[in-house]
Amino acid sequence: MNAEHKSAWILVMTTALAAFGWIFSKETIQGLPPFGFVGLRFLVASICLVPLSYKKFRQLTFSLFLQAAGGGAILAAALMAWVYAISVSETLGEGAFIVSLSMIIVPIVAWALYKERPKRAFWVSMPIAISGLALLSLKGGWNSSAGHIWFFANACLLALHFNVNSKLAHKLPVLLLTCIQLFVTGVIALIASALFETFPASIAPSIWGWFALSALLATSLRYVMQTLGQKGSNPANAALIMLLEPIWTVILSILWYGESLSGSKVAGCSLILVALIFYRTDGRFIKLRE
Repeated sequence: MNAEHKSAWILVMTTALAAFGWIFSKETIQGLPPFGFVGLRFLVASICLVPLSYKKFRQLTFSLFLQAAGGGAILAAALMAWVYAISVSETLGEGAFIVSLSMIIVPIVAWALYKERPKRAFWVSMPIAISGLALLSLKGGWNSSAGHIWFFANACLLALHFNVNSKLAHKLPVLLLTCIQLFVTGVIALIASALFETFPASIAPSIWGWFALSALLATSLRYVMQTLGQKGSNPANAALIMLLEPIWTVILSILWYGESLSGSKVAGCSLILVALIFYRTDGRFIKLRE
């Protein structure tokens, strides 16, 4: 197996691990408050990354730290929207496809922030994605659930973070930047939890087991695997492989929670997937089929 194939398989396993992260998170917040869970999860994950990045801290200036922390604040807002959506939603699979729209929202944010005009494929992908989102929300009329709205808010915030983070990645080593942002996310989420939530008097050992899986496997290991996979893969191929995450999430949510998808929701998820593939390949997959 050559290096590129090995990297591709690492990314496939990364998407599966990310999908399991949705299940781990849903199970954990049955016993931990949502914001408190995010805070503890990302604080632990950042500490796990310190041994991999501590030597890079010498390159850090106060100005760069503030910029990285700002990116972490955006990530914190995105993840708190995500975990709240999970806490009020009964359909993780649909949520995963809505969140995946963040990659199509990225060009809109880049256009607004940096005057970078979207590529041609965007203008075809966006109406397809909107049609898919509508099918997920239409049920005898427009009927977006609270979970759908918060998942979409998460997608928008992730798109903002993606743009900001892309600029920061040129200024700081990736692992150092990730470590700082995960730490800031953890601190902000814990502050929000202290202000708005109450921790239960006792927490079952099984909840801490789910938390450990979420923090160590679905966060720390996932980010390291994704970095390794992307390092040895063609960027276009890596982007396509990462589209497996919402598909794995749908499969796991059906197997674990017995979720069912109506015909319109299957069609909606399919349209979103088509839009993402079209956008990430610049329409090349259609030409290949022809």
